[in-house]
Amino acid sequence: MSNSIINIKGLFKSYHDGSSKVEVLRGIDLNINQGERVAIIGPSGSGKSTLLHLLGGLDKPTAGQICLSDVDWQKISEKKRCKTRNQCLGFIYQFHHLLPEFTALENVAMPLLLSGMDVAQAKQQSAEILDNVGLKERTTHKPAELSGGERQRVAIARALVHKPKCVLADEPTGNLDQTTAARVFDLMLDLNRQMNTALVIVTHDQQLANRMDRVLMLQEGILSEQ
Repeated sequence: MSNSIINIKGLFKSYHDGSSKVEVLRGIDLNINQGERVAIIGPSGSGKSTLLHLLGGLDKPTAGQICLSDVDWQKISEKKRCKTRNQCLGFIYQFHHLLPEFTALENVAMPLLLSGMDVAQAKQQSAEILDNVGLKERTTHKPAELSGGERQRVAIARALVHKPKCVLADEPTGNLDQTTAARVFDLMLDLNRQMNTALVIVTHDQQLANRMDRVLMLQEGILSEQ
């Protein structure tokens, strides 16, 4: 049985800007295994976020194949794509995207509730992972009552609460000061080891990238090992 979580073959992505065609990704091949930690670096505007969106089934490629645990994104319905995304993937962004009117516990429980889990069970599971990220005493606080680092830890808990096969993170520490960013990144790596969840991070921070298993450079539409 393959331990491949994400497999990409011949991936192209282009846009039309007026009469001209802009090629963002040009023939990318990539395989990510269970528990593997991969950093994607590259110049601003090189398509790193576009690639991450394609991996998560949030956008469609111009050509090529993207498989998540042997499920081809292009061969399933939008309904099945949403279900697969909710079950198998976790997302962390530079800006946490927490819902301001909900508490930390309610924000973390959202993926579980959307999957149909019982409310009491969802809250219990969410409380456990908030404890795991050091926020046991902050579960009833809303985002505005939390620091930047605490909000990002809530976002990490939300991404991991349903035990996904892979977490996709887009500049997850880019909005934090250096000390807080290091702590948040340490937490992400610890949880990656504990849960054996694959971790794919887009980052501009070379020092953080160097702590991953692999560093890939995306430049002029081509992805290469560093």
